[in-house]
Amino acid sequence: MEKFLRKEKEPDFFSKRLSGYITPEGVVYLTDSHKLLVKRFLDLVVSVFFLLFIMSWAFPIIALMIRFDSKGPILFKQLRHGKGNSTFWCYKFRTMRVNTESDLLQASRDDLRVTRVGRFLRKSSIDEIPQFVNVFLGEMSLIGPRPHAVPMNHLFSNEIDNYMFRHAVKPGITGLAQSKGFRGEVLDFYDIYGRVKLDHFYIRKWCLVLDFKIVFWTLLTLLFKNGKAY
Repeated sequence: MEKFLRKEKEPDFFSKRLSGYITPEGVVYLTDSHKLLVKRFLDLVVSVFFLLFIMSWAFPIIALMIRFDSKGPILFKQLRHGKGNSTFWCYKFRTMRVNTESDLLQASRDDLRVTRVGRFLRKSSIDEIPQFVNVFLGEMSLIGPRPHAVPMNHLFSNEIDNYMFRHAVKPGITGLAQSKGFRGEVLDFYDIYGRVKLDHFYIRKWCLVLDFKIVFWTLLTLLFKNGKAY
């Protein structure tokens, strides 16, 4: 996988006729309807279970913590790009004081915009829980490339060739890049380049076994390698 990050590759193209992405050699990715149906079924089962048996009691508690800590809405919504480059509203628990720079300025270490409760929510990734609603609605998947804010998407697409190939699939709550430590603030070109290359790797190698591995790797990252979450 590390070799893949350094390897130059040929561009890929979106083909509406084939409902998928193809290489110049004619290889098509993620157009197997049966596998995608299984993936969607698992997304629905897990998201419904989570919303009914976890969010039903966790949401009021977290909402009270946020409301007592700072003024503003409980949820933060941001326009992001999804599959096929279509936009959708991505939901999170609000972790910052209300500001006008959320779409343009990433959270940084010791960011003064982040509230006390927000710092805990971000460190534990609990702030991402509302995205199970996005999964239920079919806008996201449990596993897939992380969606970026629209302005960030435009910026990165101008910096990295074939960046938009990552929109061949639904974005995920977590992904291969995040499970391997690429998360949080983008400090340099390698931070975003590494994420994009791993996103492309995931699209090419996707299978249900890989999804289960990513869940396991993500848990390990949250427990032992969470230094970039702030």
